[in-house]
Amino acid sequence: MTNIEVTPGMFSSAETKPSLKTPITLVAAALVVLIFFGFLGKTGDISFVWSDKREAIQLPPFIVNSMFFCTLVGAALLLIGLLSIALTIRGGKTPVWLIAIYGLGAMMALLGWLATEATQGVQMIFILGNTLVLAIPLIFGGMAGIMSERVGVVNIAIEGQLLTGAFVSAILGTITGNLYIGMIAAMIASGLLSMVLASLAIKYLVEQIIIGVLLNVLVIGVTNFLYSAWVDDDSINLNFPGTFEKLPIPLLSEIPVLGQVLFNNRITVYLMFVLVPLLWYVLFRTKLGLRARAVGEHPLAADTVGINVGRTRFWWVTIGGMVAGLGGASLTLGNVGSFGREMSAGLGFIALAVVILGRWQPIYVTLGALLFGFTIILKVWANQVSPGIPVDFITMVPYLVTLVAVAGFAGRVKPPAASGQPYVKG
Repeated sequence: MTNIEVTPGMFSSAETKPSLKTPITLVAAALVVLIFFGFLGKTGDISFVWSDKREAIQLPPFIVNSMFFCTLVGAALLLIGLLSIALTIRGGKTPVWLIAIYGLGAMMALLGWLATEATQGVQMIFILGNTLVLAIPLIFGGMAGIMSERVGVVNIAIEGQLLTGAFVSAILGTITGNLYIGMIAAMIASGLLSMVLASLAIKYLVEQIIIGVLLNVLVIGVTNFLYSAWVDDDSINLNFPGTFEKLPIPLLSEIPVLGQVLFNNRITVYLMFVLVPLLWYVLFRTKLGLRARAVGEHPLAADTVGINVGRTRFWWVTIGGMVAGLGGASLTLGNVGSFGREMSAGLGFIALAVVILGRWQPIYVTLGALLFGFTIILKVWANQVSPGIPVDFITMVPYLVTLVAVAGFAGRVKPPAASGQPYVKG
């Protein structure tokens, strides 16, 4: 057989012509902030509180007029949107760091507008800390989606994998009295579920989307049945694992604001800090990742150079499922402390949207997940500081943001070329 060298650029995703969707979305959102939050906004003061009682160094609150602040932020966002249009017209792309700055500014304007004249002000450590914690299941689910789709398998079953991990971690964590056993068991259970997806998709060539939907429905049915028939009657002995203890990192946890948010967390958060850069490094800096991307872009060419397509897909999908199981464990052992019926509540599908929004790149997907983590905590916090806003409207915010983000920011970006396509060796 001819020895063909696999080079890093050989199997990169196809680039598309820059789209104006993102710049137009940025400009439209900036105008909303400028007009409705700024010119037509509230006239009271906003208090941004940057410290709490746990911190040794207390920062003074930042107090500013709401209309002035939102107008200033809206003008800055509009400039970023116009700059994005100029970059796109010239054939470039809007840098991710610029979009991140834009998102941060929009978040601050929204928080300030909601909390105008609120007694407690905007508790930034509470908002940022909970944004991170609530984004963890989405990040792990997003990493699972990347690992599957990068090798050409569409993983619609992330929802079921998260729910499986949440259920198994809560039950075994309670029975054994060891939360780490519960977390490991969750990864194994979700990995086994992923093996079913991988086997049916790779060996038996069953339509991948149908498999994923059926697995989601199966897991929902099984967990609901076990919860009603078994767990609910003895919750103290079966469904009361508690949560991991917070592990403050010496010195780093004492940094103002960021110390409490980033470095005073549970093990699930620290595992995310390790997993995301590790996955990025493996995918884009190692031969293992190059082979995986080759399988997802052009399986026939990968097979020609000696890569076992079926085996590569099987193990990447399986390990991705284990990562999703870790995300399920972070729902129970890292946040709530017990299992609830259908507690994943669509997070698996939002994780799929985050994968698209993040262009199948671990760092970008993480930033997208943080955006949705913010929308989730927003619906809790906004009801406290602005009780006049309808609860149903606040509840739909994460899903509304999902639609806007995918439609407006994803553009024409394409997934790995062979994603969802079965491969039969000739």
